Amino acid sequence: MSAVEEVEERVAAVAPTFEAARHEMGKVLVGQRYMVDRLIIGMLADGHVLVEGVPGLAKTTAVKALAQSLALEFSRIQFTPDLLPADLIGTQIYQPATGDFTTRKGPVFANVVLADEINRAPAKVQSALLECMQERQVTLGDTTWTLPRPFLVLATQNPIEQEGTYPLPEAQTDRFMLKLSVTYPALEEELEIIQRSSHPAPVLSPVATVDQVLEAQRLVQEIRVTDVLMRYIVDLVRATRDPVGVDADLARAIEVGASPRASISLAAAGRAHAFLDGRGYALPEDVKAIGPDVLRHRILPTYEAEADGLTSDAIVARILDRVEMP
Repeated sequence: MSAVEEVEERVAAVAPTFEAARHEMGKVLVGQRYMVDRLIIGMLADGHVLVEGVPGLAKTTAVKALAQSLALEFSRIQFTPDLLPADLIGTQIYQPATGDFTTRKGPVFANVVLADEINRAPAKVQSALLECMQERQVTLGDTTWTLPRPFLVLATQNPIEQEGTYPLPEAQTDRFMLKLSVTYPALEEELEIIQRSSHPAPVLSPVATVDQVLEAQRLVQEIRVTDVLMRYIVDLVRATRDPVGVDADLARAIEVGASPRASISLAAAGRAHAFLDGRGYALPEDVKAIGPDVLRHRILPTYEAEADGLTSDAIVARILDRVEMP
């Protein structure tokens, strides 16, 4: 038995757990299959997820349902303009009686942290999450605390043109593996939403344990990505920085392209996409399917492009269309 076949056997044994999680989430969500699948991919790939959409699209409900269905410790932080970094990561409190400092850990010490409406808090609060998201640790005073594993930040964001929002710093935006763009439900789905609203919300049953989630994350890392596929990933990312060889018209449309972190994220998310498809190897189709979610927030269009109505989504779509698949 080859290594790929062995991985596929293990994937076949583990993948039904996440199909069951998708079913559990469906008890409180109507439609939104795209958002549910991408949240699960983020969890499997051990990457943070930013979900953007107008209020009322069940973004918060979906994140909470993911944590409940996988039996993960859940923490919700409502971002507001008056929030302080200590409200997220915690602080040290001086005890006059002993002359010592005690540590009060913040709500980031959980498996799934929902940063709700993250762009309603100023940059100094948003940046408090940088160390947590990258190093999976928190430094308070001279002590560094390791965050629990798995650790996943799932942030919701209102469209930036809405009143009372602050753009996320580029350094933080880049630390999100995926950025999802959630749209309105279809007609039939909205009718079902109204019908369900008159009934009590169902209680979700956990279908996995923390150890099973960690084992699935380790298994995803073993899914094969060939050298040819790695080259395709790099070609896609480099085309966002120097698109002349792919589409000369895009040369004036991109101010800043994707960083090498995008290449890492494409490979990781591609593996997770293959996992959900029951394969022990990733294909170019996996990378192309997940590409818009990995790249849309890592490309900064020029003013000329924005004036012409050329969004980052449109730029990514053209790059994925023009870069030759192996």
